[in-house]
Amino acid sequence: MKNLTLEQFSKDTASDAPVPGGGSIAAVCGSLSAALTAMVANLTIGKKKYVEVEQEMQEVLEKAEKIRVDMLDLIEKDCDAFNLVMDAFKLPKETDEEKQQRTASIQEGLKSAAIVPYEIAEKAYSIMALAEEVVKKGNSNAVTDGLVSAMTARTAVLSALLNVKINLDSIKDEEFVSEMRQKVQQVEEKAIKSEAHILSLSPF
Repeated sequence: MKNLTLEQFSKDTASDAPVPGGGSIAAVCGSLSAALTAMVANLTIGKKKYVEVEQEMQEVLEKAEKIRVDMLDLIEKDCDAFNLVMDAFKLPKETDEEKQQRTASIQEGLKSAAIVPYEIAEKAYSIMALAEEVVKKGNSNAVTDGLVSAMTARTAVLSALLNVKINLDSIKDEEFVSEMRQKVQQVEEKAIKSEAHILSLSPF
């Protein structure tokens, strides 16, 4: 999936195929957000004007680049998690034993389909601290790219969490659902607050 051209990925998303869907798009947003932060860091490193923050920018670059690559892998992982659910629904349900096995497989699939987008959300949120660093200390000519990185990271977080929520509605494990809902709310609130703070640093 990650090796598709942008044109083909967009076309596949627009088709009637269930994947790539919202979770994968959230991961794409996360990867692009990390890429923008990395770009600002790259535009800062090696400039005399920013020599005092060069080491910090190098660290930001390394972290952002890792997240960028991880997010691309999560596109595929999200598709795989969704396919687990679809495969479980196709299992036979003629006997009571088959019905029980099918139900158990669907429930396990739904948990995976909730856990993966939550992982995307957490990783996307981790970009925001890096985006803040490049907005505050990076090359001022690229400050808008840092701001867009923060906005795109927030979109990635909230988009991924929507995919968590819709799967939680079908999961019967109340303890799992309660724990996940609490985590979702915390990450959601932090992402919204972080974006607002970073945007408040804008010179425009």
